[in-house]
Amino acid sequence: MTTTPSPSSIAPSGAATPIATARDLVKIYGSGETAVRALNGVSVDFGRGQLTAIMGPSGSGKSTLMHCMAGLDRPTSGSAVVDGEEIGEMNERQLTKLRRTRLGFIFQAFNLVPTLTALENITLPLDIARRPVDRDHLDAVVKAVGLSDRLGHKPGELSGGQQQRVACARALVARPAVVFADEPTGNLDSTSSGEVLGFLRRSVEEMGQSVVMVTHDPTAASYAHRVLFLADGALVSDLVDPTAESVLGRLASLRTTGSAVSAAASASTMGA
Repeated sequence: MTTTPSPSSIAPSGAATPIATARDLVKIYGSGETAVRALNGVSVDFGRGQLTAIMGPSGSGKSTLMHCMAGLDRPTSGSAVVDGEEIGEMNERQLTKLRRTRLGFIFQAFNLVPTLTALENITLPLDIARRPVDRDHLDAVVKAVGLSDRLGHKPGELSGGQQQRVACARALVARPAVVFADEPTGNLDSTSSGEVLGFLRRSVEEMGQSVVMVTHDPTAASYAHRVLFLADGALVSDLVDPTAESVLGRLASLRTTGSAVSAAASASTMGA
């Protein structure tokens, strides 16, 4: 199933209520002639209990969108709301509390503490926030990522795939409203990537988690319920229930459309 949205606004898909929303989101870096408009009036809803992938070429604004939604960067204008909280109205202390207590993060580089065991890395966000560990939930997450026999190992004793599964468990153990994953399989081989992506999908279907994932990989995007496509800071397309083939097809279509638009603009300039 596919839809053809307006260039900068995509409505929610299906019946899922939004866990996060962006409205007329603009992000400009720099000023004057050197200003770069990374986001150009983006409006989108992220479905609750869904895995949403964001794709686009380098410079399209996909990571900027995720960073603004996750409180890692501030939009120049517009609204970013996560689990009912307006990000732009928060001070740094409030943002820190939000990230610690209601958001989970998975990064390409794992970001594990090398001197801590896998278990200590998983529970670290709870320890920092001085929150008790729900042992039943911890056991369920550890079992889901398949790390029960690796909890006493330090990161240097784990494979890349195992380290990223530790990072996934760390993101989920505090029961966040949303998990933001930035290229979570970028440093992994195909087998390890499949394990991590399979877990993220199961976390949605079995635990009710909401996940937003930035990726450049059509196979990774095929694990999502929905894929958003960005170009030049705007949302340009939307794909529901994707496959790797349908994602590749949509990317090819967008490249063709973009080339045609660029050619028309060039011809118009020459004619003038």
